[in-house]
Amino acid sequence: YNCGRRNPGLWGYAPLLRRLGNDLGFVPLVIWGSSGLYVAMLLMSGSNIRMGGLFSFLAPSTTTLFLFGASGGLPVFQYDRWWTVLSAGWLHSGLLHILFNMLWVRQLGPACAEMYGAGRMVIIYTIAGAAGFAASSCAWLVLGGIPILGGAGFTVGASAPIFGLLGALMYYGRRSGSSLIHGEALRYALMLGVFGFIMPGIDNWAHAGGFAGGYLMGKILDPLKP
Repeated sequence: YNCGRRNPGLWGYAPLLRRLGNDLGFVPLVIWGSSGLYVAMLLMSGSNIRMGGLFSFLAPSTTTLFLFGASGGLPVFQYDRWWTVLSAGWLHSGLLHILFNMLWVRQLGPACAEMYGAGRMVIIYTIAGAAGFAASSCAWLVLGGIPILGGAGFTVGASAPIFGLLGALMYYGRRSGSSLIHGEALRYALMLGVFGFIMPGIDNWAHAGGFAGGYLMGKILDPLKP
């Protein structure tokens, strides 16, 4: 409250905002917003809901995903829907897909907000997601058709911004000298990265781009700088 600003207590609203948690309610917004969009897509898909595959159980139809803002090489470069790099992180293609991603958001979001502050965490999450889907779309354009390395023609999920949170936490651990934070973030990133190469249908370019975007934004928004 003594930071030298004109209204350091936010005109008396700071205590009210603190009740939302150290993430200022962003993590619940992502969880409930993504869940609401998932239910809306299922309702819109109707009889075209897909039921096959581990991560495609109770999956919205491809047309519905496209209309709601799925990203990838096809939407971005063939349909000029460049804005989907921002929307795709809020969409999911199956019940287990959204369940696992929201568990990771619930785990990593508050931790990142604790280190960087709520505002910086939101910026990291958003930019990392956009960087991940942009990387996947560009890889599809340049390397499309090459297994594993070819990017995704069609992609959704919060895993790109999740990897961004891991990248930011890894930078913070390195910057602060905390081997615990750095080691935990690196261990999670490696575990999820290996999982991505083992499981079919995982967008590894989105993960790598999200991690790089989160690490870079963590460096730019370094909370330890004066």
